[in-house]
Amino acid sequence: MKKLLFTICVLVSGFFANAQDENDTTYTINAFLNNWNHPTGSVTRGIDNVDQMLVVFRERYRDIKVAGVEKENGIWKLKQAPVRASIGRNGLIYEVAKKEGDGCTPSGLFALGDLYSYETTIASELPFIHTTKEDKWIDDSNSDDYNKHVRGETRAKSFENLLLKSIDYKYCMVIEYNTKPVVKGKGSAIFFHVADTKYTPTAGCVAIAESDMLQYLNWLQPNKRKAIFIIADEEDEED
Repeated sequence: MKKLLFTICVLVSGFFANAQDENDTTYTINAFLNNWNHPTGSVTRGIDNVDQMLVVFRERYRDIKVAGVEKENGIWKLKQAPVRASIGRNGLIYEVAKKEGDGCTPSGLFALGDLYSYETTIASELPFIHTTKEDKWIDDSNSDDYNKHVRGETRAKSFENLLLKSIDYKYCMVIEYNTKPVVKGKGSAIFFHVADTKYTPTAGCVAIAESDMLQYLNWLQPNKRKAIFIIADEEDEED
């Protein structure tokens, strides 16, 4: 009987914990939508020129989540329910403080750029680049190709291969951080890509499960202006 009661208590507590998580997530994303749809001052500055947006946020000081929102007739609406994500191993950092190799994900609003994939065909209307062993992303701060894609030979002393043995870059979209213009030493290779099953922290990217990524790629449209909004909160300000 004691074992039965213990099992019931665990199940009930798990149910309420999950319900609380869902309530917190719903509360947070709805608060964002309300602020954007009823702006005061410069709240919507920057997102006025965006149609589809990935929103990266911390769920009340706990897990990092990504949600997909879209503007319809001037109103922001939730289109992709929040999913779990992983970010840089050292958390979020404001753009002005970001440096190469710091292990932080920059916060801010950034356009979404080129999409790369190991696959020759993908279930998305987005154009993409089929990655090969020749594709590299330069992270050598002294290189003229710093924070740029290079296919073929390079004189850069360090770079990331875009075709990995891991699942990470199976679907990989450029987050246009430090790209226009490129400032040497301010950080490179910030991507929206696939997370492993353990949601291992990244070197500065934002990553979600492959199944979630496929839903997002199916939702994102080539004729829409796309961006990612990485939102820091009080916990990140304290770090």
